[in-house]
Amino acid sequence: MIVRARAPLRLGLAGGGTDVAPYCDLHGGAVMNATIDKYAYATVDDAGHGELELHAQDQGVHARCEPADAESVDPGVKLLAGAYLRICRDFLNGERPPLRIRTFSDAPPGSGLGSSSTLVVALVTALSEYFSLPLGEYEVAHLAYAIEREDLGLAGGKQDQYAAAFGGFNFMEFHAGDRVIVNPLRMKDWLLAELEASLLLYFTGVSRESARIIDEQARNAAGGVQRSVDAMHELKLEAVQMKESLLRGDLDAFARTFQRGWEAKKRMAASITNPMIDAAEATAMAHGAVATKVSGAGGGGFMMFVCDPGDRVRLSAALRMQGGTLLDFHFNPHGAVAWRANR
Repeated sequence: MIVRARAPLRLGLAGGGTDVAPYCDLHGGAVMNATIDKYAYATVDDAGHGELELHAQDQGVHARCEPADAESVDPGVKLLAGAYLRICRDFLNGERPPLRIRTFSDAPPGSGLGSSSTLVVALVTALSEYFSLPLGEYEVAHLAYAIEREDLGLAGGKQDQYAAAFGGFNFMEFHAGDRVIVNPLRMKDWLLAELEASLLLYFTGVSRESARIIDEQARNAAGGVQRSVDAMHELKLEAVQMKESLLRGDLDAFARTFQRGWEAKKRMAASITNPMIDAAEATAMAHGAVATKVSGAGGGGFMMFVCDPGDRVRLSAALRMQGGTLLDFHFNPHGAVAWRANR
């Protein structure tokens, strides 16, 4: 039996960072995000040779070991091993069957599209289907979060897992005690089309290690650094205002909120922006962009630009001169899905 799964990557539209502890535990967080038609994929089948085989195909890392030795595999497949170990522990009474698990993603790690967390959601979804586990979206997202943050000790927030599990446009609330509420937005077709025409997704060419930036944000929140905490309060408010602007179909308000959120985000941690990002922003603003922000923790990865669709061509040409690449995308209303392949 072969099981495949895919989970959608997301654009962080507003409130990113307020889903990271300890801020969300102390003050409550709010995030507005949307998934796109770029994915992380996972395949699970019987290896056929009694060993555990883990293959991060897009990273070129391939490991084989006895299932009992899964904790000591190559760090390049730690996400695959972490998902396998958690599923075995929580649902198989500790039994470790020999499996072949393969993954790849449409975006590189550190891109700012939530690729690592989305990959774990795809893994949990695939393993859940393989073992016929009755897991809903909230359970899949929470399990993926626990694998990354608790089992593997990777720094980060919660929005990526819930975005990948649920899909679509969602306003998310994060509270103490790991309580999360996902509020789907019903978007009109014309608004989705206008948003797609107005948004440019630009890859800077630099993948960054988000954990360092997130650690700085967490230290600032825990230490009560007022400039950073005030910025997070503002980001949370921007998420609420962005939700309201989308529900009203007010794209001018959407753009204003988008830009205010970016200005607030830059005050959360010094490493969120840098001269490369500043230069891309300045170029974009001089060629038709009305708002910008970095998707994800910052420091590199993908940047998003809002423009009038009539300025899209000249803005695209100017951004290409900066040395990065543009990624075409469409919004995707569907969350993680698994299927059994008859091969």
